[in-house]
Amino acid sequence: MTKGYRLNASTGIHKGDREYQQDQVALLEHPRSKGCVLAVVADGMGGRSGGRKASDQVMMTASQLFERYSPETEDAAAMLMQLVQEAHMVIKLTAISSEEEPHSTMAAFLINPAGDCHWVHTGDSRIYHYHGEQLIRRTTDHSYVQTLVARGEITEDEATVHPESNMLTGCLGTERDPPIGVHFIPQLQPGDTLMACSDGIWHYFNSGEMGQVLEALSAREATEFLIDKAQSRGHGAGDNLSLVIVKVEPLDA
Repeated sequence: MTKGYRLNASTGIHKGDREYQQDQVALLEHPRSKGCVLAVVADGMGGRSGGRKASDQVMMTASQLFERYSPETEDAAAMLMQLVQEAHMVIKLTAISSEEEPHSTMAAFLINPAGDCHWVHTGDSRIYHYHGEQLIRRTTDHSYVQTLVARGEITEDEATVHPESNMLTGCLGTERDPPIGVHFIPQLQPGDTLMACSDGIWHYFNSGEMGQVLEALSAREATEFLIDKAQSRGHGAGDNLSLVIVKVEPLDA
C-alpha cells in the first residue's frame, strides 16, 4: 500500500448445512512485493468431488499466476483475465478425464502496492466495495434472476427468494466461454473495505446490513459474525459459506 495505509484481512470458510465443502477461499500475499495481495473465492459445482475439483483448480491456477506476477511491470487486469481463461480451460480438461461435470464461480480482487485495485468475477460469487458502511459498488451476478432484475421484472429482494435464484447464466468449466465482469479502483482509501464471498453468505444479508457489520467490526470479527449469522438464517438448509475481507486502515488506527 502507499505510505500511511495498512491492510487488516481475514478469510473464513464453513461447509454450512451441506454434507461436503465445495467452496474454496484464499488470500495470497505476493512473495516479492509487500502490500500486494490477491483474494479469491470459488464456489464449485458438479457433484461431490466434481465441484471441489473445480474450485481447487481455480485456487491452483491463481496461486501459480500470482507467483509469477510482477506488480512493477505487469498489468493486473491482464493477469486476472488470464486467471479466468486458464482456470476455465483446466476445469474443462478435468471434465474430460472424469465422469463429473465440474464447474465453478470465481470472484477475485488484486491490490497492488501502490494502492490500486482490480477485480474480476464470473458466476454469482460477489465482490463488494464499501467505504465505511456505504456501498460504493458490487459485482452483478451472472444469473437468471439478475437478468429479471435488469429487465425490471423483479426487485433485488424478490430475486433472493426466487425459486430459481441459484440458476447461473455462466461460470467456469461450461461449454461456452464464461461471462466476465471487471472493475478498477484507481486508489483505495483508509475506510475502504473489500469483500469477496460465495452466495452462501450474501444470500442472507442486504447491502445495508453488510455495510454496518463491516464498518463496526474488525476483518476477523466480521468474518466470524457473517458466517454465524448466515448459518442461523439458513435454518438448516444453508449452502457452503466462504468469504475474504480486506479492510484498508490508517497506520494510526
